[in-house]
Amino acid sequence: MTGRVNEGPIQAYEGPPDYRKVGRHGVFPDMSHDEVERLNVLAQLNRHLSTRVIPGVKQAWETRALPAFEKANDRAPKDRHEVRKALLKDPAFQTWSALRRLTMEQRQQAGRWTTLRQAEELAAKAAALNAGHDRLELDPSLLIPRYVSAVDHHCMPGSYHVERFEGDVSGGANYDHGGFATTGGLLGRFSDGGGQAVVRWVQRKLPDFKPRRILDIGATVGHSALPIAQAFPDAEVVAIDVGGPMLRYAAARAASLGVENIRFVQADGADLSRFAAGSFDWVQTTMFLHELSLASMKAIFAESRRVLAPGGVVLHVEQPQYAPTMPLFEQAMRDWDAFYNNEPFWSTLHEIDLDARMVEAGFTADELIHDGVTAVVDREVFPDAADDDSEDYGRKAAWRVIGARKTPKEAR
Repeated sequence: MTGRVNEGPIQAYEGPPDYRKVGRHGVFPDMSHDEVERLNVLAQLNRHLSTRVIPGVKQAWETRALPAFEKANDRAPKDRHEVRKALLKDPAFQTWSALRRLTMEQRQQAGRWTTLRQAEELAAKAAALNAGHDRLELDPSLLIPRYVSAVDHHCMPGSYHVERFEGDVSGGANYDHGGFATTGGLLGRFSDGGGQAVVRWVQRKLPDFKPRRILDIGATVGHSALPIAQAFPDAEVVAIDVGGPMLRYAAARAASLGVENIRFVQADGADLSRFAAGSFDWVQTTMFLHELSLASMKAIFAESRRVLAPGGVVLHVEQPQYAPTMPLFEQAMRDWDAFYNNEPFWSTLHEIDLDARMVEAGFTADELIHDGVTAVVDREVFPDAADDDSEDYGRKAAWRVIGARKTPKEAR
């Protein structure tokens, strides 16, 4: 579409960089020309949907779908669910939604094609990189929580935990090398822009903070944990996840990138009993809460506070909550992942009172932290979300931070 919408002119389109700019490491999948170009096409399409198509959907809502709803019901929509149901009848939303789902399915098909054809070779590389080190601790007896085992998150077959053969790392390899397509490059060369953003926030906001032990929950392949370990080389970083294939890949990836002060442990964040009370100075999650059941989130919040040392910090990085000030159209668009992208907990997470959940876990209201971060990338090569005024309603690399700093004992 051309022309203007209520928020101003449609942003000039600038596509993501070529996939060949993505950073490689010792366990990164080998890729053919066609495999690279498949991901280039998908990255370009995702970027096109966010910069060119979404403004048209908003325009269609304001000029067509909303007036039709108001005429039929003699009132405005009362909540995001009514907005979503009205949008479902509009061809602009139908087109955007179908294309967005297509990009997710094809991204998984492309990533799995690349990794499964070389799964044994990748497993051998990971085993060699992990041999002779204690950076990886797996627990084959770990019960995978149902919020993981019952869902193929964001159309990813087998989610984070399925192991296709002994030593398998194909899930981690798929997750790592295909993320560029989903984000359109907005997370940077090593898809670690979120971790870099957290590091920058801590360095700016807590310049005297010198953590000795750091816990990253829901680490997957270490995209967020590695930048933290690199920025605080004197600290011990423990990165946990329930997915064994993810952690094998993560440990090998860290080894090949020369990050030595990190361990990857297969564990459920809802049960951190292996760690003593007050044993971590910093507990971190990044884009993790939206994949939790409410029962697991309650347990993880409580355990995070228990293992946090006095004076320590817990930070949760997520997409913004559905505050009363957020327009219902935006809420409905952000809800897309819950209904059409295998993220069943997304909608509920973004409407609940996270402050109240943190207080329920034991923090006081005056200990809570609220702020925002955007991905930090190599701006000479990758687009910077801080300079991007488009909105992708759930994919943009700009997040909210909710956390707390535990009051030191001497201040109590």
